[in-house]
Amino acid sequence: MKTLQLFAASLFFIIACLAIISWGSPWEYLTGADPLRAAAVVCGGFMAASFALAWITGDYSQTDRLWSVLPALYAWYFAARGWPDGRLALMAALATLWGARLTFNFARKGGYTSAEDYRWAFLRTRIPGAAAWQAFNLTFIAGYQHFLILLFSLPAYAAYRDGTAPLGWKDAAAAGLFLVLLAVETIADEQMWRFQQEKKKRAAAGTAVEGDYKRGFITSGLYGLSRHPNYFAEVSIWWAFYLFVPAATGSWLHWTITGALLLTLLFQGSIWLAEHISSGKYPAYAEYQKKVSRCIPWFGRPME
Repeated sequence: MKTLQLFAASLFFIIACLAIISWGSPWEYLTGADPLRAAAVVCGGFMAASFALAWITGDYSQTDRLWSVLPALYAWYFAARGWPDGRLALMAALATLWGARLTFNFARKGGYTSAEDYRWAFLRTRIPGAAAWQAFNLTFIAGYQHFLILLFSLPAYAAYRDGTAPLGWKDAAAAGLFLVLLAVETIADEQMWRFQQEKKKRAAAGTAVEGDYKRGFITSGLYGLSRHPNYFAEVSIWWAFYLFVPAATGSWLHWTITGALLLTLLFQGSIWLAEHISSGKYPAYAEYQKKVSRCIPWFGRPME
């Protein structure tokens, strides 16, 4: 129900934004205007829908529910405008694989049906007053995050607009790196999922706990090399996505690198918040922070 409401609201606001901008047919604007301008208008529709629905329902995970879908949507839009183009089709297919995996992981944790993410509830206690919270909702939760999703999807636009080089080994290297990082993220999320499920099972059964189950958090597998291997892979995936830009244009520095840069900064804040909350919940987390790399996988000291 929550997902249906979100997509219905998004469709309404997108059509409204396109109609206002185009002064005519939204479809003609989508197919005739510069793809970046059209994508920006669509992004504005998603912003409006996420903000309004969060305000009305009190559930501020609206953008979270769109996060795994929108990069593929933008990538396929740019691919459709440049069709047929092998590089754009490859980029869109990779974004779709990433989105399918993240959608599955988000869904099995109840993200599309349960209450909002715990971090928004935590932040709401730290931002006093309804007006201040709604300002945060408008500018960051709905506003900035949707803007950022569009930004880190824009290497596909760069390949559409500025790509002159034929599909080649650089594209293969970028795609290979993307898939390796996708596998790392998949493994990390699977390890976390199995740990959390076993932790709940043991708690419900009242069975004796030891090791990580006693500590309350996972320190084995990829989490013995990095405290946030999934975050590391997630950010790195979009740097790999950006590598299609130099493959297409021949230039390593392009303005669309902004998306990967800002995403990296956002995840630094997300890691800080997650660790701040974990440190308050688990006494042993401070020791884990000392022994294991914060983000980039590296050989650490095992927890006892």
